[in-house]
Amino acid sequence: MSFPLLTATAVLPAIGAIATAAVPAARRDAAKVLALLFSLGTLALAIAVLVRFDPDGGRYQLTESHAWIADFGVRYELGVDGIAVALVALTALLIPFILLAGWHDADPLETGSKRWRPTQGFFALILGVEAMVILSFEATDVFLFYIFFEAMLIPMYFLIGGFGDRAHAHGEQVASTQRSYAAVKFLLYNLVGGLIMLAAVIGLYVVAGNFSLQEIAQARANGSLDMATNTERWLFLGFFFAFAVKAPLWPLHTWLPNAMGEATAPVAVLITAVVDKVGTFAMLRFCLQLFPEASKWATPVILVLAVISIIYGALLAVGQRDIKRLVAYASISHFGFIIMGIFAMTSQGQSGATLYMVNHGLSTAALMLVAGFLISRRGSRLIADYGGVQKVAPVLAGTFLIGGLATLSLPGLAPFVSEFLVLVGTFTRYPAIGIVATLGIVLAALYTLVLYQRTMTGPVKPEVSAMPDLRMRELLVVGPLVVLLIVLGVYPKPVADIVNPAVKQTMSDVHKSDPKPEVEAAK
Repeated sequence: MSFPLLTATAVLPAIGAIATAAVPAARRDAAKVLALLFSLGTLALAIAVLVRFDPDGGRYQLTESHAWIADFGVRYELGVDGIAVALVALTALLIPFILLAGWHDADPLETGSKRWRPTQGFFALILGVEAMVILSFEATDVFLFYIFFEAMLIPMYFLIGGFGDRAHAHGEQVASTQRSYAAVKFLLYNLVGGLIMLAAVIGLYVVAGNFSLQEIAQARANGSLDMATNTERWLFLGFFFAFAVKAPLWPLHTWLPNAMGEATAPVAVLITAVVDKVGTFAMLRFCLQLFPEASKWATPVILVLAVISIIYGALLAVGQRDIKRLVAYASISHFGFIIMGIFAMTSQGQSGATLYMVNHGLSTAALMLVAGFLISRRGSRLIADYGGVQKVAPVLAGTFLIGGLATLSLPGLAPFVSEFLVLVGTFTRYPAIGIVATLGIVLAALYTLVLYQRTMTGPVKPEVSAMPDLRMRELLVVGPLVVLLIVLGVYPKPVADIVNPAVKQTMSDVHKSDPKPEVEAAK
């Protein structure tokens, strides 16, 4: 097919960002509609990619390759495997919901001498992030990937610092200071990770002579490129450090609660359900494929860090008083499961990790967006300021409950399948790690059910007695997400069929096979 479908999928939201930003400030409603139309067009292209992709048709498909910076061996190379296709589809699916959920989040608001930034800037920045994330999933040139891996930090910085959450317990001046702190912390953490990765990217070029992921991986597989053991390990650590910051993995996680707490709910979803997935995706695509021996060498330490993330994130979620920070710490715990599944080096673990990326995006989006609707009604993020909401807004409470139950991986909802596969895949090779990680399930039930109990049940507090239920726009946001959580919880096969062949290729890259069962099946 001559049409550059992958390029179009990334370029369309970029054009949408420019067009939206160019809309006059007085036409902010037109800017919103224009951004939504571009996001829906991107979703249509992502569906076309999904339809064109053949899970059994080879590793990288719909490829594009053009000379770019020839003197340094940099090419504009794109291609998708099953894992990338699933994440491109997830990104394109969530952006329209994020835009709809944030429909009024950047409306002009006078606060003394200050005024919120123009509405069109908010929507343009979201589309810009979408374009960069999609290109990150599609890039098969390491340098091209690095450019967009870093470039997405700039619009995210402005989304956090310039369009932060208006609900704050200590007044607008303190809120503005906290937003600035969260935005700078997000930027500095990720820039440091990116600079270390840049050194590793340069080192990879010195060793391999080019930046093509496919050529380097092929040379490593056939033995024509033999890296010294120490060289491979240092390069792996440079890449992994940047991805662990983005993911985020303990102890590099501390920027996430601040960023999600101070950002608007839709931007918080953009961070954890979309942007952070680039980190775990890159571990599969780059760390395991380019540095297989170093990946196996680092596995024990990474698994320990992943388990710490699972337990630590869940424990801190239990003790949170802020709804959005609770979801942030829960996400740290969930990313621990994803990273544990990747480095368990089993097909079940990696399939579960990939499914977890998709399912976590859906469940976190559902829970956080409903939490955002709740917070916008009350004007507070504190759990103690709520009570009895289910009596006055039953539909809001019901969708909040489904999002929470998905977060704790209740059987019948999408995250259960992925979490189960991760635990099974980990236990078959590292039983002690798998056993300890199950504590995260217990803690997830605790922080989710306690959150629901304190906010939705009990006597109706006077401040929430007149709270309206979900409106039509809000139902259009959470309704499809709830349906997807149920459908993929009951029937995950469509997504599994797409990602499993890519997982087998990744297992082959690291020369690993699943452990044989200790007990033979009965004949």
